[in-house]
Amino acid sequence: MRRASSVWLLLVAIGLIAVNMRGPFVAVAPVAKPLSADLALTPGELGLLTGIPVLCFALAAPLASLTARKLGAEVAVTLTLAGVLAGVVIRSVDGTAVVMLGTALLGVAITIGNIAVPLIIRRDFTKERQGMAMGVYTAALNVGSFVTSVATAPLAEATGWRVALAGSAVFAAVAAGFWAAATGLRAFRPEPVASEAQAHDGAAAPARRSFAAVTIALLLGFGGQAFSYYGLTAWLPSLLSDELGLTPSAAGAGASLFQIVAILGALGAPLLARYAGAMTTVALLGVLWISVPVGLLVAPELWPLWSSFGGAAQGGGITLIFTEINVIARDQVSAGRMSAIVQGSGYGLAAAAPTLLGWIHSASGSWTLPLAVVAGSVLAFIVGTTAAVRAAARHH
Repeated sequence: MRRASSVWLLLVAIGLIAVNMRGPFVAVAPVAKPLSADLALTPGELGLLTGIPVLCFALAAPLASLTARKLGAEVAVTLTLAGVLAGVVIRSVDGTAVVMLGTALLGVAITIGNIAVPLIIRRDFTKERQGMAMGVYTAALNVGSFVTSVATAPLAEATGWRVALAGSAVFAAVAAGFWAAATGLRAFRPEPVASEAQAHDGAAAPARRSFAAVTIALLLGFGGQAFSYYGLTAWLPSLLSDELGLTPSAAGAGASLFQIVAILGALGAPLLARYAGAMTTVALLGVLWISVPVGLLVAPELWPLWSSFGGAAQGGGITLIFTEINVIARDQVSAGRMSAIVQGSGYGLAAAAPTLLGWIHSASGSWTLPLAVVAGSVLAFIVGTTAAVRAAARHH
């Protein structure tokens, strides 16, 4: 076991790494207009630029799992930080093709981190502290998103969009310093991960069936969570503007609440699960999540409440699902494979959410049907996560 001081240093490093794992993508939205004008991007190209990261989360998940397994989780995280540094710089130096290339590099690098960081938490923290560490990780994801979304536009006004986008490199450099201090030479030494569980032939088939069933449940839960999150992130400001006549800045405040309150959800869900049980946590998160589409349908004027409830639900939901993967998986290899399947498929669903909800809105002329679809995806989160938590309880 690590000494207490080194565990805390590792936790700080994980938090700083997580700050880099969403912020570089969020940075594009505040500078979309000057970037698009400077590079003469079509709406389709701008949409591709913002959609590349989530597509990478889906398509590159198997590669990320393989990287973590063959090189070890430490080297995989080192590659993530190196990829973020290179990606944000490349994205800021030239024309459309280079911007797309840098964004794709960012997407692949961060996909590796999506798989590798939870594996480090599973291995280096006690079971009692894994939920707390996962909460810090997912809270820091939202901190990175929030800080970047707030700071990028003013920085772009003062220095231009290229410098503003490249500013994310500062966070990556700081995280790299703490990561090197926390891991030393292990950050650069490949250590293939060996399976810890060797099932007998007679038990292999049931184990595979159990693994498949739990993975499907987690996939359903994470897919519902991710679809709801990315769909609302894309369209909540437009919905508030259309339904209530809010100004762009006021509508943006709804989106900001949805992001920032996620920090409370990410940190609070592990505590609730520890003292009240995982099933109680799923039930509460489900109620908070479902209140968003239902509340926006029946009482849209209470949008600050629904945005806050949704923020807490999405921050707590992703923390709970990633924690359950670590609890259920038999070893590091199983955890990596399960995480790759769940994240790859879940983010694939998430990538379709903005386009699908936008098409339904255009076709129906209202926000009722899109919100009904979000309600359906929230129900998928509740059903899938409940089934996975029950399986985890049987596992123990």
